[in-house]
Amino acid sequence: MTTLGAARDWLTDPAHWSGDDGIRHRLLQHLLLVSVCLAVSCLIALPVALVLGHLGRGGALAVNISNAGRAVPTFAVLVLLLLTPVGRWGEGPAVVALVLFAVPPLLTNAYVGVREVDRSVVRAARGMGMTGRQTLLRVELPLARPMILTGVRTAAVQLVATATIAALAGGGGLGRIITAGFNLASTPQVVAGALLVAVFALLVEGVFAAAERLAATRPGSGR
Repeated sequence: MTTLGAARDWLTDPAHWSGDDGIRHRLLQHLLLVSVCLAVSCLIALPVALVLGHLGRGGALAVNISNAGRAVPTFAVLVLLLLTPVGRWGEGPAVVALVLFAVPPLLTNAYVGVREVDRSVVRAARGMGMTGRQTLLRVELPLARPMILTGVRTAAVQLVATATIAALAGGGGLGRIITAGFNLASTPQVVAGALLVAVFALLVEGVFAAAERLAATRPGSGR
């Protein structure tokens, strides 16, 4: 039997879907971890990017600093956080490391999206008497929406793949299936865990791609 065939048999075994170590439970843990990290990342990155993009000042520096953060391996950040007081917070180190990992694409895409809005449209909005806040919320944000959603999609897919490292810090998620497979020297289990992560990432990609297409067809999308 091939490795893929053995991995398929492992995945189709009902015993591997139930219990605290089952696929269903680990998948829900993974989804929760990704959702929390994505939400926190959006709360941090999007307001900063939108304001800087609207003002047109300081954005290049913020984006360059954010991009520099991509050069630091998430695993290295996780290990360092385990050596700090944050390491006592259960999944805290994994959450912090993943949030830092997700901020760059969110910040970059949102900033670029706002800056690429046609300046004549912005000037027209101001000529109509709109305040800076109204211009940002009613003109720039709707027109930048497709670009912002692209950043969210990129961050979400990257989080799904990278969240497997949470298992190395004692966290949950699909990474626990892979690490357990290594501990048991079970190649089919390792491959099965990797396939689950890949399929999950593709599903997330599909959901956000559909959301982007929907946003592009709505009024105010700039398309």
